[in-house]
Amino acid sequence: MERGTEQLIITKTFSEVINIRFLTDSTFVLRFQRNGIEFQAGQYIVINPAGNKQKREYSIYSPIDAPYLEILVKEVDNGFLSRKLKSLKPGDLLETEGPFGYFVLNEDKISLRQHLFIATGTGISPFHSIILSNPNLNYTLLHGVRLGEEGYDKDIYTLEKYIQCTSKDKEGNFYGRVTDYLKTHPVDIDTWVYLCGNSSMIDDAYTILEQQKVPSHHLHTEVYF
Repeated sequence: MERGTEQLIITKTFSEVINIRFLTDSTFVLRFQRNGIEFQAGQYIVINPAGNKQKREYSIYSPIDAPYLEILVKEVDNGFLSRKLKSLKPGDLLETEGPFGYFVLNEDKISLRQHLFIATGTGISPFHSIILSNPNLNYTLLHGVRLGEEGYDKDIYTLEKYIQCTSKDKEGNFYGRVTDYLKTHPVDIDTWVYLCGNSSMIDDAYTILEQQKVPSHHLHTEVYF
């Protein structure tokens, strides 16, 4: 992974919930006050509802110039925190800590590179922030989900730069997993690749990319689960 070029101040604060926007029955975008938090696109924060000790890391979903912060949350069966976040109302308080992480682009070389972003599920979150924060970015976004309806906010991406891989229906651009796509669409060795999602996908994709001779220092990972 590449470290950002700026030293950011880690803050801990309380923020009011602004709203919750549902993308599917179980997945939603939680928006809350930014309170002056500065971050680099691709970083994450630690969050918990005020008064609850259980915390979790979430990549920041919103762009760097937004006056608010957002995270993308999927409700997990028997998951206490995701269910608690889903039940929040405007005005409720969240405790936030951060930002953290080095899953960011090298700002000095953004215009010189071809980027491939590979995500599964809500692992698309840091790429949403990165792409919105860099409107002239040369990128392709490969998003693996089960169903076409899980293409979270896909309309914000340039049509020809977004490839949705669906494994349970044929509503996406490609029927199969992101690793299936990579096997049939070799990656140019000059591409800088960022992978975010479940560990199995990252391990398999990493192996495929190495077999395609993509240099290891071009590969950057963020494991979600």
